[in-house]
Amino acid sequence: MPQSLSRVLLHFVFSTKNRRPIINKEIQGQLHAYLTGILKNLNCPSLQTGGTEDHVHILCSLSRTIAISDVLEEIKKSSSKWMKTREIQEFSWQNGYGAFSIGESQVDKLIHYIQSQQEHHKEISFQDEFRKFLKLYNIEYDERYVWD
Repeated sequence: MPQSLSRVLLHFVFSTKNRRPIINKEIQGQLHAYLTGILKNLNCPSLQTGGTEDHVHILCSLSRTIAISDVLEEIKKSSSKWMKTREIQEFSWQNGYGAFSIGESQVDKLIHYIQSQQEHHKEISFQDEFRKFLKLYNIEYDERYVWD
């Protein structure tokens, strides 16, 4: 086959350092748009980006030419610098992240889930939500090293 083709859909989840509620509602839309732009520049188009005051969710299509860790490094580095230009000098992301694969049949459900984050987190904390993802995807973890 002379051409390489792929469609790998990923759901990224990561929080602010120590889950500080520092992404205020006034900046959330701008931040999500900025994250979408970073992904576009990496040839990893976002299908949905959203979150709350202390974390983000991103559904994107992974480019076949970049590693997951490189995508996350660029997203977090660039957006952290951008947030600091918005007078949020103490802003930083947690060191880690969650990256989960999803099937094409789950796209609409995940888009709705990401769009409903404000409502969703009235009932469940970020930590409990993240634990559910780890369990759902059978990812072993040590609680001492998940949070920062």
